[in-house]
Amino acid sequence: MADPSSYRPKPGQIPDSPGVYKFRDEHRRVIYVGKAKNLRQRVANYFQDLANLHPRTRTMVTTAASVEWTVVSTEVEALQLEYSWIKEFDPRFNVKYRDDKSYPYLAVTLNEEFPRVQVMRGAKKKGVRYFGPYGHAWAIRETVDLMLRVFPVRTCSAGVFKNAARTGRPCLLGYIGKCSAPCVGRVTPEEHRDLAEDFCDFMAGRTGTYIRRLEKDMMQAAEEMEYERAARLRDDAEALKRAMEKSAVVLADATDADLIAVAEDELEAALQIFHVRGGRVRGQRGWVTDKVEAVDTSGLVEHALQQLYGEERGDAVPKEVLVPALPEDTEAVSQWLAERRGSQVSLRIPQRGDKKDLMATVQRNAQQALGLHKTKRASDLTTRSRALEEIAEALGLDTAPLRIECYDISHLQGDDVVASMVVFEDGLARKSEYRRFQIKGFEGQDDVRSMHEVIGRRFKRYLQEKERTGEWEEQMGDTPADGPAAAGPAPTGPVPAVGPTAEDAEPREDDGRPKRFAYPPQLVVVDGGQPQVAAAKHALDELGIDDIAVCGLAKRLEEVWLPDDDDPVVLPRSSEGLYLLQRVRDEAHRFAITYQRAKRAKRIRTSPLDDVSGLGETRKQALIKHFGSVKKLRQATIDEICEVPGIGRRTAESVAAALASTAPAAPAVNTATGEIIEEDDGGSS
Repeated sequence: MADPSSYRPKPGQIPDSPGVYKFRDEHRRVIYVGKAKNLRQRVANYFQDLANLHPRTRTMVTTAASVEWTVVSTEVEALQLEYSWIKEFDPRFNVKYRDDKSYPYLAVTLNEEFPRVQVMRGAKKKGVRYFGPYGHAWAIRETVDLMLRVFPVRTCSAGVFKNAARTGRPCLLGYIGKCSAPCVGRVTPEEHRDLAEDFCDFMAGRTGTYIRRLEKDMMQAAEEMEYERAARLRDDAEALKRAMEKSAVVLADATDADLIAVAEDELEAALQIFHVRGGRVRGQRGWVTDKVEAVDTSGLVEHALQQLYGEERGDAVPKEVLVPALPEDTEAVSQWLAERRGSQVSLRIPQRGDKKDLMATVQRNAQQALGLHKTKRASDLTTRSRALEEIAEALGLDTAPLRIECYDISHLQGDDVVASMVVFEDGLARKSEYRRFQIKGFEGQDDVRSMHEVIGRRFKRYLQEKERTGEWEEQMGDTPADGPAAAGPAPTGPVPAVGPTAEDAEPREDDGRPKRFAYPPQLVVVDGGQPQVAAAKHALDELGIDDIAVCGLAKRLEEVWLPDDDDPVVLPRSSEGLYLLQRVRDEAHRFAITYQRAKRAKRIRTSPLDDVSGLGETRKQALIKHFGSVKKLRQATIDEICEVPGIGRRTAESVAAALASTAPAAPAVNTATGEIIEEDDGGSS
């Protein structure tokens, strides 16, 4: 635990300007981001007597090892920079809302030549108009089915659309009048886009115009005694009214507003948002968060506004935002919202009337969501805590292993030998920290030697990071053996892409982003028994690391092996600790075998022509097409290769040399008959 006085800035060193500040831990990882009107006053508050600080603030300042700040010109810039840094660095002590589920939206793909109406989830895409979110996808489909009668917009996938265009026959919706069938040219692209834009206008709340237009056309058709057309228009108007009825009228003045309510206790908070457009509730969503920082209701509201509108522009930010408590700097937040919308935004607390009543409804939803979340999570939190405590007790650890790393070796009969590293923090998988390795030190199958190599490489990188930040020199007075430089920022996706291993990353400036291999675990778990554990421990000993525990989990009897112990630790089959270790081990095995299979598949797809310098994909395909297969190409003379269009004599000589130096692959065998299958399909050799 760090002493905040050890990194407290000197008096007068901090400016009294608006700005954003960052606390970093001993590994230079950003753990908290905050903003302030006056940096000097705000940052000084963190360095008072620890007894006067909120327990969460106290934990943060004692975890931190340094503080730094950036001065900006206005409070609005501070708000924008704070949001950007929280999103970039993902600090552990900042409030971060997480959706309790992936909400579906009604989306209109205006970025396509023929816009499509569909249900979408996940990240929003540029050029797509979104409505919602909705509680259930079936609610969207019911609404769309009613509206297609009036706005027959395309709803089919790209494949169905292209097939209809090729055959000249529309799909069923085109025959029954619920699609204008642009695929077969019944309407022009411009006419279809007008339909899509009318659909969007109706969904955005401008409903009265279309219903009045339909009723006027209906009356005119009746006067002209076109009774069938009048009946259709009547049914169209009724369909639109039914679609409108699915969204309850809550505000009589056709208000566009978002209502945000917060329910909280000492540890957690739940947020509910109602999206009201045209006086009707068009969407609803909920978030939950752990209160990892000392924050009140106004702070929770400010964080929610940042997350809700940080990526939005234009009409996605409503004219009015109703909240239970105003942010500390209401003026700056209102200005920030106005900049994102492009016009004035009213941020206020409803005081009376329908809006106050609706806010009470949103508040009840938030209370219910918090209660449901705590019911779901209580057993999970308890179980994870008990599992970590059981592991610590069984292995004789001083504290519960909050970060566990597990390693597994995978290969196929000694080929494509790879290893995986998975990370669990607080009993949960942290997939952004997963890493994988290619075994480089030797050829063939040797799991023990492979484990020694992987552990050595991983923790050599850790020591290099300590040396780069100065920690190694202070603690050890020595430097590790030379090796790859410190790695760059960790990837954001759940599983790193196939390609260069993490060891090949180039060094980057220290910017507070999570680094590869920068943070040590409290426990290393290896998939295997006593030999693998001994190899891992030997690798750590060679690097002078003696503060990381090591154990192995053997598959046969699920025994836990410790270094230098002749007998395993046997955890009860009902033990939560054993169950957690099994989950960690199984995840490492899954991750390793996935990489091994991908690597093997890539090797199988490799052709000897890949090694020919200057031979691109087009000319490779031309060669295979001309000769029929790599086998027949290998048998061709240089003159015959030159006959292929685009292949000169120098290239032909290179192709012949590459194929001559590559031994033909073993012939394929039909396992049922034992018959040798000749290669004549043009595949790789």
